[in-house]
Amino acid sequence: MERSLNKVELRGNVGFDPRINTFDEGGMVMRLSLATNESYKNRKGELVEETVWHNIVAWAGKNMPDFGKIKKGSCLFVTGRLKPVQYVTKTGTERQTYEILAFSIKLEDNSSE
Repeated sequence: MERSLNKVELRGNVGFDPRINTFDEGGMVMRLSLATNESYKNRKGELVEETVWHNIVAWAGKNMPDFGKIKKGSCLFVTGRLKPVQYVTKTGTERQTYEILAFSIKLEDNSSE
């Protein structure tokens, strides 16, 4: 039987300054939104750019940069896994979304862009 695979690789820009929480035990978690852009030509030959937003969650530790260096607009290369998150809206409707649980983040130099 084949082993399953749940791996995501994204390269994009941070949409807002990350929210960082520190815990009494010394742990630190960061939440951010990452935008990826895809360009393609539609049937009319027009260039279309599509932006997709991804919710990223990362715990401080090995393979993580200094969270304090990550700001809105930073270019990141994120490797992680897809995790479903279920919640209930204010109106009582059950919903599901997905977030990327990062196990590696590389802060890329985007000064040349």
